[in-house]
Amino acid sequence: MSFESLLVFNCRRICPVETLLSLALSYMIFIRHIPFLKSVFWYSISAFGGPQGHLAMMLKTFVEKRKYVTEDELLEYTAFCQLLPGASSSQTITLIGYKRGGTPLAILTLLVWIMPACVLMAIFSFIIYHIDAHIFQYVQPMAVGFLAYAGFRAFKISVNNLATACILAGAMLGAAIFKGPALFPVLIILGGAVSSLSSKRIPQVQGERKKIPWNNLWLFAAVFILAGGLSEYARVHDWTHARAFNLFENFYRFGSLVFGGSQVLIPMMFDQFITRPLNQGGLPLISPQDFLTGAGMVQAVPGPTFSLTSYVGGMVMRPSGSMLQVLGAILCPVAIFLPSLLLVLFFFPIWNNLKKHVYIFRALEGINAVVVGIMWAYTVILFQAISFSWTSLLVIIGTFCILRFTRLPPPVTVVACLLLGWLF
Repeated sequence: MSFESLLVFNCRRICPVETLLSLALSYMIFIRHIPFLKSVFWYSISAFGGPQGHLAMMLKTFVEKRKYVTEDELLEYTAFCQLLPGASSSQTITLIGYKRGGTPLAILTLLVWIMPACVLMAIFSFIIYHIDAHIFQYVQPMAVGFLAYAGFRAFKISVNNLATACILAGAMLGAAIFKGPALFPVLIILGGAVSSLSSKRIPQVQGERKKIPWNNLWLFAAVFILAGGLSEYARVHDWTHARAFNLFENFYRFGSLVFGGSQVLIPMMFDQFITRPLNQGGLPLISPQDFLTGAGMVQAVPGPTFSLTSYVGGMVMRPSGSMLQVLGAILCPVAIFLPSLLLVLFFFPIWNNLKKHVYIFRALEGINAVVVGIMWAYTVILFQAISFSWTSLLVIIGTFCILRFTRLPPPVTVVACLLLGWLF
């Protein structure tokens, strides 16, 4: 029995005001986790580069500096989240919170992680026509440097024999050549299948089986059905604020079904809000130019790339007035991150139970090697995508060297790159 559980048990026996004592204990537990939540906040305002780039920041913040998780645990969480629909980097940080404080801390961790990016993108929906994007010109080279460092660190951990080296090479080649939402799950399953054939022995000491939280699955399904029903009913009966119900349903569906991150989410949103209305003889809910501006701007904002939903929600509701624009900017990120949260908290205990089996345990070695191969592939892809200049190359090398050889906090590097863009 944990210390907190023992304290609650004894207090209930001694004192009749057990509710007040439980609240006090909850407050004490919250206070104990404030340093962790502060680390999550600083991570949220300095994590650039999408899910692959975010892993480098997690290594620096939660493994090297704070030691909240081990390197092996972080890679396992990353690989597991790639198998689920939704925002993979957000699910990974949620699992770090879950490991430290259970479901309540997992929810708080997710809120702290997504809040800064969503607030920034919501503000952009109001002031998008007045922003000078020149200041962000060196952010993408910096993200490449972060990703290169993550690949370097993860390689040292996960690739330790010929088989894992071959899996890494195959994953890197596959990620560089093939595209599509099913790519990551397929590569991870193949890498795990190959390494499961090894003779690696599973440790004898095993933890107890985790209880499966079925309520998360029932809640996920109930919200999915209710959101769809209300959205259709509001549309058919022409409710005054039907668009808000439609938006919630759209983004909850996206969060439930999308694999492959923002690279897949952006085309889905473009089809939903621009192509489909035009094909039905109407007007797009957001202009193509405004949509692409937001899609570009989110690359320069730290935090989850799914925060683009806050911008799109605000722009779609903009014709209805400022108050409803704020509502749209809040409603859409809630809708898209909610299924990610429910699914990861449901499936993670199942994963913990499964990995106690010898073939699943052996598969983890190949799964981690696939994650490293994908990181290396995206380092090359992002490098090719930036506008090459010698300054950008120096930013990439400088970012890598700062992470590798110094103890400077990542936000210092971010601020330096923003100042470089502003000055030059």
